[in-house]
Amino acid sequence: MSKATYQPDINDIRAVYLGADDLKVAASILYNAYFDDPLFNDIFEIDREGYESRLRSAIREELNAFWDAKQPMIGLFEQGRLLAVACLISPDAAFGAGRYWHWRLKMLLTTGFLGTKQMIYKEEKVRESISAKDYHMLSFIAVHPDHQDIGLGHILMRGIIGLLQEDNKTEGVGVFVTLPKCLSFFVDANFELVKELEVGQITGKVMFRKKING
Repeated sequence: MSKATYQPDINDIRAVYLGADDLKVAASILYNAYFDDPLFNDIFEIDREGYESRLRSAIREELNAFWDAKQPMIGLFEQGRLLAVACLISPDAAFGAGRYWHWRLKMLLTTGFLGTKQMIYKEEKVRESISAKDYHMLSFIAVHPDHQDIGLGHILMRGIIGLLQEDNKTEGVGVFVTLPKCLSFFVDANFELVKELEVGQITGKVMFRKKING
């Protein structure tokens, strides 16, 4: 079904947490969404043979680490089909840039030392830019390539905001944006620019959305 003809029935779309059986499809959606992302192009060396394999492996290991650490992964489903996904890190320093030792080991084996080091460096620098103490970090957000530009991203963002409102500890959510075309999406969701940040050869924007209390 093409983007031109597909129109979601809002009443049929559910925002729920992903289960273990959803991770494979989620990885595919994220792979397609981030394939042309300049940050991932730089980290995993798009001009060197094996870029696709390194990117797939990195996304797979990220999702497995999220699952093992019980971090929130929200999916949009229509009649059982996963259409969009968002992965967040909760206000828990134990799952910060250090990750788990087995995640780091798998990343080293599958994506190489440089890619693993840059992934960790990127997260450390983004976190250093945000002044809040306890907050969520939006690591991934993506819509299935067949169903983009029809509002699913905004529905998914409402699910993220709902998660923030239910968490008494969090002060908000941060994100690192490297694609200019995505800036308006986050601005529309009331994210504010914190600072521009250079990671490797890429310059992006650290943005933050404060939790609205009351």
